[in-house]
Amino acid sequence: MSALDNINPPPILREPGTLHPINQTKDYLLKILSEMGFIEVHGPEIETEEFNFDMLNIKKYHPARQMHDTFYAEGKKHVLRTHTSPVQIRSMINSVPPIAFTSAGKVYRKDDDATHLPMFHQVEGIYVDENITFANLKDIINKILHNLFGDNVEIRFRPSYFPFTEPSAEVDILSKKGKWLEILGCGIVNPIVLENCKIDPDKYSGLAFGLGVERIAMLKYGVNDIREFYKSNLDFLAQFK
Repeated sequence: MSALDNINPPPILREPGTLHPINQTKDYLLKILSEMGFIEVHGPEIETEEFNFDMLNIKKYHPARQMHDTFYAEGKKHVLRTHTSPVQIRSMINSVPPIAFTSAGKVYRKDDDATHLPMFHQVEGIYVDENITFANLKDIINKILHNLFGDNVEIRFRPSYFPFTEPSAEVDILSKKGKWLEILGCGIVNPIVLENCKIDPDKYSGLAFGLGVERIAMLKYGVNDIREFYKSNLDFLAQFK
């Protein structure tokens, strides 16, 4: 019998694919927030200075607006968004509290080393209602981090500064090696930001937080160099099936 008589084609051997670990982590964070009642909103990656900076109380002289930190386009009138907060601003303008929004996606800053990239992913959340306090913020952050890293993870809040929240804090978790690792930034929404969105700060208050997806993925999966996620190394990516 010749090869021409065999009408059955040889089997095609294919490795089953999977979501990239960054997308897995992002989707899991969004699932946690969705179960808490947050609604995902979307917006452009190329933003105006107004929405990326001005509406968030980031003044003209703030170093984040300098060329060495931000990618500018079209004669410095537009930027590659440096965070996903402008997505929430756009959504808040057209909404009446109570509101609970989350936004996720690519953001851009001029960094490139083992723990930073010029493009990375964020998941942010904002909740505005009457009588929102720092206790509400701590409760939400604790629930998110316990969901991610287990009920026994140790968490600490450190005072910090962000133009769009006051008071502000950075949150660390204690690693298995006994070192504190920064995991996210958060705070109570600055009344100026609420006013910019036509929300009465005398009636309403809010909380906000932002997580770096790559940082979360590095900690969850024990990856030491953030650049490994984007080298298209199939042996590396196959670990996350």
